[in-house]
Amino acid sequence: MVSDELRDLLNMAIAREIQVSIQYMWQHVLAKGFEGEVVKPELRKIAIVEMTHAELIAERLAYLGGKPTTEPAPIKVGENVREMIELDVKAEEEAIELYRKIIRKALDEEDYTTAKLFEQILEDEENHHDYFTSVLGR
Repeated sequence: MVSDELRDLLNMAIAREIQVSIQYMWQHVLAKGFEGEVVKPELRKIAIVEMTHAELIAERLAYLGGKPTTEPAPIKVGENVREMIELDVKAEEEAIELYRKIIRKALDEEDYTTAKLFEQILEDEENHHDYFTSVLGR
């Protein structure tokens, strides 16, 4: 069985996924002007992907004997489109760091299924990061 530390990390991931799914959906609703119209469809799509991640992680955590959190990490929407996307870049960078840590921990504990799940989710997060940094011209 897995450690409490790994279960805690999975709950951190769930809180983060709930956070960004709400954050990106509200940004989709609130983004204004030309820039907003450009990013709105992708924000909505990414929000749905993030909610799917939360569900997958919660199912895995429940299987491992943990209780999935219902509390999101702090949500930061931003005041304008540029600020929104800058917050999103930071959120994706934090997710990438956390998910790499979870993969390492899962492998250390020989929990290959959790590691594989997070490798797949990590690929999505890196794609989201690429989109957001591209929008900012980085």
